[in-house]
Amino acid sequence: MWSTADDGALRALFWFLDGEGATLPDGPRLFLGAVPGDWVGNAVAGGWLCEQPFAPFARSLQGQGIDAQPRVDATGVAVALVLPPRQRDAARALIARAARATRAGGIVVAAAGNNDGARSLESDMRSLFGSVHADSKHKSRVVRAIVGADKPDAGLLAQWLALAEPCRVGEGENAFWSRPGLFAWDRIDPASALLASQLPATLGGRVADLGAGWGYLSMHILRACPGVTAIDLYEANAAAIEPARRNLEALCTLRPDVHCEVHWQDISAGMPDGYDVVVSNPPFHIGRADAPELGRAFIATAAAALEPRGEAWFVANRHLPYEALLAERFRTVTTPAQRDGFKVLHAREPRR
Repeated sequence: MWSTADDGALRALFWFLDGEGATLPDGPRLFLGAVPGDWVGNAVAGGWLCEQPFAPFARSLQGQGIDAQPRVDATGVAVALVLPPRQRDAARALIARAARATRAGGIVVAAAGNNDGARSLESDMRSLFGSVHADSKHKSRVVRAIVGADKPDAGLLAQWLALAEPCRVGEGENAFWSRPGLFAWDRIDPASALLASQLPATLGGRVADLGAGWGYLSMHILRACPGVTAIDLYEANAAAIEPARRNLEALCTLRPDVHCEVHWQDISAGMPDGYDVVVSNPPFHIGRADAPELGRAFIATAAAALEPRGEAWFVANRHLPYEALLAERFRTVTTPAQRDGFKVLHAREPRR
């Protein structure tokens, strides 16, 4: 179901390691942003520490024998490998965490595709470390720096480490917790806003929010739907879990009658059943590549998780062909709204 959209940066990173492996310092190795690939055998044998916050990739790595964790706060490593995300503040945070984890005399090596922030990566690592070495391979840049007594820059390191933590966005009633690198991390995306505008206040019972991100839809439901008794957020990106939890905690103090939980989970692999309502703004791409099968997987999972008289609400780009599958999995399907290139889909009574 899930796959890396472009493994050029991964191949470039291990091209460098294969060529320079004999000259790298001995000791523990840390891989931040580790993704499945042919490199895994060496990591298993060497006991590498691997971080992967995206649940499908973490599960795949675990199936290959890697103890991939959503967060690894290591210290004293000899080599830190980094595959940073495209969002620049999130990339800076990951580079800073790699620098903090690496001992003096150790090396930080990062790679990014030429169209995915390679130039910014090299510039940022130069700002942090002072001097770097860079190579081009597989349409990517591999950038490396040695950690020393005065490298990285302490002030900049502290600034970038702060980017790795949840932050408050906005003011007053519209404020929420988020984190750089999440989808629409500093705003309410228009598709989710359209879906929220169509959700009736009469929604009630147990609700599941699939691909919940930092929790916007669940926050709206807690404010607008007094009949809700429980709400579960399911999100594959572990970086969203703490912001979502904080957002729900703030509202659940006003709704002590509602049981709220946040789950780090790959929805395409299934979820518990017994829900009265499912809401979702499902993903439809991996990296830059369109992947409408993700939305179809969310629809199938939602249908299996709902009670016989349950209902599901989805929002999607207008061109995505979800209607046929919805008609196959539900007895009633309508399109309550279409606006600005998005459509809201409402499905009732899943077929068994």
